[in-house]
Amino acid sequence: MEPAQGREGPVVIALGGNALLDSEEAWTADAQLAAVEETAHRIASVVDDGNDVIVTHGNGPQVGNLLVQQEAATDTPQLPLDVVVAETQGQIGYLLQQAIDNERSNGREGEREGASDGKRQGASDGRGPGGDASATVLTRVVVDADDPSFSEPTKPVGPFYTPEDAAAKPFETRAVTDGPRSHRRVVASPEPLDVIEIDTIERLLEQGRVVICGGGGGVPVSRDDEGRLRGVEAVVDKDHTSQVLATEIGASVLAVLTNVEYAYERYRTDEQRPIRDATPADLREYLAAGEFAPGSMRPKIEACCRFVEEADGRAVITTPEHLREGLAGTAGTQIRPAEDEK
Repeated sequence: MEPAQGREGPVVIALGGNALLDSEEAWTADAQLAAVEETAHRIASVVDDGNDVIVTHGNGPQVGNLLVQQEAATDTPQLPLDVVVAETQGQIGYLLQQAIDNERSNGREGEREGASDGKRQGASDGRGPGGDASATVLTRVVVDADDPSFSEPTKPVGPFYTPEDAAAKPFETRAVTDGPRSHRRVVASPEPLDVIEIDTIERLLEQGRVVICGGGGGVPVSRDDEGRLRGVEAVVDKDHTSQVLATEIGASVLAVLTNVEYAYERYRTDEQRPIRDATPADLREYLAAGEFAPGSMRPKIEACCRFVEEADGRAVITTPEHLREGLAGTAGTQIRPAEDEK
């Protein structure tokens, strides 16, 4: 398969939770590794097609599990949310980069066997061709300390509580479901403004690396009155950070992977219809009509619209299974500038 249709800049692949952990399986280290290895196989295929690749990812289940562990062991240090986000960036990044490097290395055993010096180059270190190992970048994103979400947090994180337990917590909680354990902690989800490590990411791309960054939307930081960076208790939306990153890096395509092949009109009704091709203007009409669910498809649509409008690139929403076809323009919801609409 050829590089992504219309390719000029790198491809940004935003991985949803199902690409990192099968929602049908119990959360175990083995289950996560199996899902990551399957995703790595697909990413390696995109690299083999001749694309420069940046991978971003969510971290909801992983952050939740760390918060559950903290709750169960109150005699251990209780880490703030920005530190927990940073920890999970390292956890998921390690699994992804090792799986991607193993996939790229294993796919070239024959090439290395025939190397002129008789040495299987890269086989001992798990690197891709030419020794270009993938790299995880601990990524910080700047947010506005006065973002409205801080005064009205809505993003649920961590374990569920009874109303009585929730009332005793030192942080804000809210009822998010019915039943005896109905409450969860809620935190701000501010808009990302800037990716601090953008220069590092660009240099790694120039070296031919697959770059894994922006995990969990990035570690949210803000600047104090003296211009110093401070971590903040918040969770940034991964899709919005992926858009900011893709725009700043000059990406040609933003591929947002989720658990459905398309964005749908009238989703989960008898009139459900896949949206195959659209412009940002088309999708903004759907957004205005409340078509896409908040916290689910809505931020993906918003991110794709912004990327296409600001970067004049192309975006696609599809499943991990259809990643290559989506990049080629033959699967998923294709979002293009108006003049490119087919």
